[in-house]
Amino acid sequence: MSHESSLVFSGIAPHPPIMVPEVGREAIADVRKSIDAMAHLAERVIAAGAETIVIISPHAPLESASFVAYEGPQLYGDFANFRAPTATVQAELDEELLNEITRTAAAQSLHVTRIKGYDLDHGTAVPLYFLQRNGWQGRVVALGYSFLSNEAHLRFGNCINEAINQLARPVAFIASGDLSHRLIPSAPAGYNPDAHLFDEEIVRAIQNCVTARIVEIDQDMRRTAGECGYRSMLVAIGASQVLSQNCEVISYEAPFGVGYLVAQLAGNSGPQQSRAQDERAPIVALARATVEAFATNGAVITPPANAAELLSVRAGCFVSIKTLAGELRGCIGTIDPAKDTLAEEIVWNAISAASRDPRFSPVKAAELPNLKYSVDVLSAPEACRQDDLDPNVYGVIVEDDSGVRRGLLLPNLAGIETAEQQVEMASRKAGIGPNDQIKLWRFRSERYRE
Repeated sequence: MSHESSLVFSGIAPHPPIMVPEVGREAIADVRKSIDAMAHLAERVIAAGAETIVIISPHAPLESASFVAYEGPQLYGDFANFRAPTATVQAELDEELLNEITRTAAAQSLHVTRIKGYDLDHGTAVPLYFLQRNGWQGRVVALGYSFLSNEAHLRFGNCINEAINQLARPVAFIASGDLSHRLIPSAPAGYNPDAHLFDEEIVRAIQNCVTARIVEIDQDMRRTAGECGYRSMLVAIGASQVLSQNCEVISYEAPFGVGYLVAQLAGNSGPQQSRAQDERAPIVALARATVEAFATNGAVITPPANAAELLSVRAGCFVSIKTLAGELRGCIGTIDPAKDTLAEEIVWNAISAASRDPRFSPVKAAELPNLKYSVDVLSAPEACRQDDLDPNVYGVIVEDDSGVRRGLLLPNLAGIETAEQQVEMASRKAGIGPNDQIKLWRFRSERYRE
């Protein structure tokens, strides 16, 4: 269902203080994926034009039968409790929006209690820290959830959306919360071997953009996980229900036994962005369906006859398989197309990535819920010199003089900042020495990913 709304973005953010550099110091290397993902989330909030952000946190002072809201006019938080008193956040309260939320909630017999004399809790302060450090500026409404029913949290989200629409100005909503706290024996809430199931179900629901699966999740599974973000997500889902959902898992990792998820649930998008999303869906969905069929029962699927136009062209491609934590699980591709259509090329390379990458054992059916996919579609290579390369724009193919050894590097890879590094890495992959004569080709690559 879609509806014109002033809620321009809705997302999920983790809140471990260790992500804050002044707190985590050298340990931030272990949460670098989440830090980078929060920069991406901030970019989306800014691009959406949000003037106010509503954040709901599980760590605000809780009332059993009431939602809570931090009183203004100024909101302030620091990380003094985490030995970093100089790391602070502050923002002006959007009093008008908070009053409207309070009014619309009261009309639904939901109460909002104003809390005075409190600094922002870390569940609010961590997402706000990264939003502000990455360039967003604006007013804030900081909320805490309650011990009311799941249905009440959904209704409260509906009320927030109604209030935003009444004011008719762009607002973003951030659900602060971590997933399971029991993923490894050293996890802070102890270990439960089934805790990972909750995280996997949440991630799958967002990947497939079926947030009803989160609402309907098994509550015993949720309790087993020892999570702290579920009610925040329910409010976000309630606020986003009238929007055209545009879900994406931006990042998931669990380096300390707690699941950290950065995700988008909904956002307004222009025609150009929508067109790209329409094209992306069948390309990556085909890679996923291929691997899942092959790993489950050895079946090789046949691409649909009415495949999207882009899947009907002839092009080389690379299929990459990663775990939800971002670890490579397989990557195989073709520089020059070997099949008649891109769809057939994706099927061939997806099976190869899952079963024939010499660096990894074949993907097993039990791993499938923990995997994500991307497809790089390559343009025709063109001969070039090293000076013609830009590693952020072009991939490179390096070939020795005999034409026997050949290495490829895709564009826009982390850690590759210069053409020299790009050529050196591609040469090394092919076993070409630094003193060997080489030929170079460059190509563009369009990346489609979940």
